[in-house]
Amino acid sequence: MPNEKKKVYEYAAFQYLVIILLAVLMAFNYKLFIVPNRFAPAGFNGLATMIQYKLNFSIGYMTLLINVPLCIFAFFTTNRRFAVRTFLYVVVYAGAYLFLQQIDMRGFIYDAKGTDTIFPCLLAGLISGGIYGIIFQLNGSSGGTDIIAKFSTVKNPRLNFFWVTFALNAVVAVTSYFIYAEEIDGVVYYDLKPVCLCLVYCFISSFVGSRMMRGTHNAFNVVIITTHTDEIEQEIFSSLHHGATHFEAIGSYSHTEKDVILCVINRSQLVDLKNILKKYADTFAYVEPVSETVGNFLRIRPARHGDKTPKIAGKQEKS
Repeated sequence: MPNEKKKVYEYAAFQYLVIILLAVLMAFNYKLFIVPNRFAPAGFNGLATMIQYKLNFSIGYMTLLINVPLCIFAFFTTNRRFAVRTFLYVVVYAGAYLFLQQIDMRGFIYDAKGTDTIFPCLLAGLISGGIYGIIFQLNGSSGGTDIIAKFSTVKNPRLNFFWVTFALNAVVAVTSYFIYAEEIDGVVYYDLKPVCLCLVYCFISSFVGSRMMRGTHNAFNVVIITTHTDEIEQEIFSSLHHGATHFEAIGSYSHTEKDVILCVINRSQLVDLKNILKKYADTFAYVEPVSETVGNFLRIRPARHGDKTPKIAGKQEKS
């Protein structure tokens, strides 16, 4: 029991370390790609970016002023662990950005000089999306509109977290149209470029984050209807090194007894399974994509020479 608790604490400590590293990476993202190219990225951090542009009030300080009260709000209204981890991210991000402001990084900054600003926008969006996807999987967030979106989805679970965030960020994009306007010879010139960059950034970061939230353990669920249950299961065990579950069924047209085999396989094994099924007549199967597997996605150890029974890596349920 003490060893199990130790593992839990070590895993939690690792998660907090990852959150700290993500916050530092986001600070670099703002410093190198976002701020030099004059566009508001997303959410309240986008508002902080525009305030820094207009009033020269640091994003770091503004981030703390906005997000600390929101984290306290989240602590009592959504999820305490979510609030604590978001608070850690916000504090580290603000501190890291304030630190980077004191360093001469002109040799590393990607300043597109107002010409090819789409490229730093794309880079920033990809980095942010990756950070969002990871930190949300760790039950945290980057603060700001993420907290509001989280609160909204708690009240209405049918809402998609990332698209609620995107809708809120669209308000920031409209605001940037007026903030980044320039006055030349008494005439105010409004530019749609900051709006477009903000929307592109928000879309890319939301899309990448949403894709990452679907999971990296992609697989296929295969449903096989056959009378050759033992042979097919044996080949799945020995060739694909996966387990299977089967149960009896009766065909509604022919009223003959058949078996239904359920098996989850890796994406790369789909062709191999098709080749196995081609060997057996009166066999029908359909395949469904699985965005993520949770729990006991087993791999079967190949049988040793002379042993016809495959070794199962863990428990295998077979009915």
